[in-house]
Amino acid sequence: MDDYRTTPNFMEIKELTRAEEQIMQVLWELEKAFVKEVVEKLPDPKPAYNTVSTFIRILEDKGFIDHEAFGKTHQYFPLISKKEYSRFYLKNFVGNYFSSSYQQMVSFFTKDESLSLQEMEEMKRMIESQIESRKEENHG
Repeated sequence: MDDYRTTPNFMEIKELTRAEEQIMQVLWELEKAFVKEVVEKLPDPKPAYNTVSTFIRILEDKGFIDHEAFGKTHQYFPLISKKEYSRFYLKNFVGNYFSSSYQQMVSFFTKDESLSLQEMEEMKRMIESQIESRKEENHG
């Protein structure tokens, strides 16, 4: 679901704390939820309702979520898609650990002995497919 009301640029997105990210993962999965539903989806040991409610208010202040009021209760929903946040997070990660070089990142992972030959072959196929798509876009 990528039809959110706002699509902030990378400069407006802030990195999430581990707890905030857990809550966002639940909201991305459910698409909209009340605090009680978020608590139910979180792993054990479950945080207190008030703790989750506080983090949800923080996420709302940061512009990650909004709510619809139903009397005194609020149903929350994401304003930033998981794909948008993933793109932002990966860009920061590559910048911080690989000098903003995706080539350095790929080199790191291909030299990692825990990566199987099958996984490397699949990555190669994915890259080759994207190369062909871009060639067709540029010449089509």
